[in-house]
Amino acid sequence: MNPPQPMHSDAVAATPAGAAPLSRKDTRTLLLSALGGALEFYDFVIFVFLTETLRQLFFPVGTPEWLGTLQIYGIFAAGYLVRPIGGVIMAHFGDRSGRKRMFTLSVFLMALPTLFIGLLPTYAQIGIAAPLLLLALRIVQGIAIGGEVPGAWTFVAEHAPRGRVGFACASLSAGLTAGILIGSLISTAINTWLAPAQVLDWGWRVPFVLGGVFGFLAVYLRRWLSETPVFTAMRESRQLVRELPLKQVLRDHLPGVALSMLVTWLLTAAIVVIILMTPTIVQQKFGMAPSRAFLGNSLAAFCLTLSAIGGGWLTDRIGRGRALLIGSLGVLASSFALYYDLNHGAHNFLLLYALAGVFVGVVGVIPAVMVAAFPAPVRFSGLSFSYNVAYAVFGAATPPLIGGYLAPHFGGMAPAYYVMAVALVGVAVSAYLLSDPRQQFHED
Repeated sequence: MNPPQPMHSDAVAATPAGAAPLSRKDTRTLLLSALGGALEFYDFVIFVFLTETLRQLFFPVGTPEWLGTLQIYGIFAAGYLVRPIGGVIMAHFGDRSGRKRMFTLSVFLMALPTLFIGLLPTYAQIGIAAPLLLLALRIVQGIAIGGEVPGAWTFVAEHAPRGRVGFACASLSAGLTAGILIGSLISTAINTWLAPAQVLDWGWRVPFVLGGVFGFLAVYLRRWLSETPVFTAMRESRQLVRELPLKQVLRDHLPGVALSMLVTWLLTAAIVVIILMTPTIVQQKFGMAPSRAFLGNSLAAFCLTLSAIGGGWLTDRIGRGRALLIGSLGVLASSFALYYDLNHGAHNFLLLYALAGVFVGVVGVIPAVMVAAFPAPVRFSGLSFSYNVAYAVFGAATPPLIGGYLAPHFGGMAPAYYVMAVALVGVAVSAYLLSDPRQQFHED
């Protein structure tokens, strides 16, 4: 693999020395984008917080726990596998017709299936059709999120004033992680206030119905956003890409694709394992009560939301390489500490889970690396292809890899060892960025 080339230095590669203040319009754009992203990402991740409940409801009574868990994780993974399809299609039109249109369409496509999941009949009511319908709706969710995340990063980066791209991307990432926090809080409330029988009877439907309502609210909010100045300028000067955007990405920007895929792997490991899978793991493998598991997850998600913004601020101040290095080392150390404690009595579970959430804030650094990897005419397509293909591969493979291969060999430390290995990839990428001063925002 050839080393990535120097990052492009148009509107997204700015120096803090020349940083411009955020205007009132910039602030409104970031707030509306982040809020909409939070509501949509909640719709996508609430599924994983309810995997144990969905396993019992959508598969036959008597199905072995390991098989039911594998099946429900398979449906969860399907949402990741189809992400590249939605990402490529929406990015194509985003580079050709405008960022805003796809930014609004993606959240609409997420709201519908989320609402319908909350209304689905269970296996006891309609048999095998229940998991098949759940799978179909999860696929639609995957298509929608495939266009949402890269489109959102592109949108806010191209709206950001000079020297504020790291903060802008991180504010969007914080919005997405706030969606995880909302999902965790609602899951905590349901498991705390309702008896297990009530959760299985009707309580599990509440988060999905709320998610549908949240999604339609996000559609309304995005009506108030305007097209990005970068895309508007390209359209007016007739600089829009004329050929298939993805074709140009694969022909001319493979180094940027490679770099973006590697940092997406780090993002995937941190989010999927530490934030999304850990609540289920601590219940199944360590016998923790659901209420405590989700309380810890809520603390971690809250810390993540705040630290993601800090990661973006740090990126604008010290550069992507140094910020990525700090975050990668923090993820490595904190994931080990969290699972070591779990394997030795979980005496400091809440504190160490919160600390892990702080360092997962590296997700506030990663989008700034990716948006600068591609020139504006093909930015949406390049970022979307790289991010979604990497997330599809690693996101879908992570649960079965940890549960089916690593756990038999490494026991309760398997999730931590996986995250630590991927964190070393993040360290390697940061070392590359630091090896070439031109790669740093503050030196472009």
